[in-house]
Formats: sequence, C-alpha cells, structure tokens
Amino acid sequence: MSTQTTSANAEVTDTTDQTNNQERVYSQKEVDDMMAKMKSSVTKKALKPYEELGDPDQLREIVTTYQRTQQEQQLKRGEFDKIMQDLASKKDAEIQKRDVLIKEFKIDTPLVTAAAKFRSVNPEQVKSLLKTNLRLNNEGEVEVLDSKGSVRYNDKGIPLVVDDLVREFLDSNPHFVQPTPATTATRSSYSGNNGGTLDLSQLDMKNPAHRKMYREANQTSRK
Repeated sequence: MSTQTTSANAEVTDTTDQTNNQERVYSQKEVDDMMAKMKSSVTKKALKPYEELGDPDQLREIVTTYQRTQQEQQLKRGEFDKIMQDLASKKDAEIQKRDVLIKEFKIDTPLVTAAAKFRSVNPEQVKSLLKTNLRLNNEGEVEVLDSKGSVRYNDKGIPLVVDDLVREFLDSNPHFVQPTPATTATRSSYSGNNGGTLDLSQLDMKNPAHRKMYREANQTSRK
C-alpha cells in the first residue's frame, strides 16, 4: 500500500512540473488589453499634477489656436514692415526728385544763364565744369566753394554768387568766350596801353599776352 501511494505522489509531481514548465500563451486581445491598461495608467500618472488645468485635448486646442494666432500676427507685422519700407522708399525718391529740381532751378539754370550772358561759346559745357563748385546750404541758398570745399568771399567779405564764378572762369579761360565780331565799332572800342586801337578778332588766344589784352578789353567794355 505504501508503495502505491508513493508512486501516485510521484506521478502528480511530474504532472505539476510539466504544467509549470509550459509557457503561458496570450491572445492578441489579451495583449492589447494589457497595453491599453498600462498606457492608461501611465497617462493618468503623468497628467495627475496637471488635472486642475482641464482636459488635455482642450489644452492642445488652446495651444494650437495660440500658435496659429501668433503666426498670423507675425505675418501681419511682416506686411506692415513691408508697407513702411515701401513708404520710406517712395518718400526718399520724392525727396531726391525734389532736390534735383531745386538744384536745377538754383544751380544749373543760373550757370547756363550767366554763361550765356557773358558770351560763352558753350554754356552747357561751362555749367558742367563749374557745378561742382556750387552747393546748396541748409537754408537752400547757393554757395560758391573753393577747391577745399570752403565758401568763397570777395574782397569786401561778401560771398561770391554764380555770376561772379562764371565771369571769373571766362576771364581766366577766354577760349571759352565767343570772339567779338570784327566791326569798325569793335576796332575802336578799346585802346591799348600804347594809345592805339585793338582789333580783338585778330588776337591769338593761345598767346598769353593776347589773352591778357582780351580780358582787359572785356573788363573795360563792362565798365
């Protein structure tokens, strides 16, 4: 009897061991349920400190709306900046156009007028040569400058004007002046130092002495 009991116990033990050694196989549903339960547990634990803020989905919607609003505002600011830049460019263009008109009215035109008055061969050329010697001051008045950019004055301490500059230039460069017609009036209009008459049309402007006589004749005729 004892032998039979021992044998039966051994069989039960073997059967139990075999059962324990077999791996537990889970169905897909069981796996999904376990993962969902684990995800829910982790999510609740992670969101627990923020429960007072409200529903997570609502929070996401609020954040998304805020970001979209920020982007729209940035776009509007960018458009505003572009508009301001365009306005500034137009303003600069208008100022430049105005300055060109002022310079043409106060510098270019007076230069051409003075050159023509003093019988320049080519008034436009005189203007091109002399306009760099002129500028407009802060009050919009024309100033005659020297080679260093300083305002020039005459012997009486009065600032030079455009006519002064043009006359000085033509006196120093008589080849820019139209020759006087060779008429009887011209021949008798100027008397040289020796008391004789001078035919200006016969002067050689390449000769320094002749240029000097021409300047003296012009100065005498203007008196």
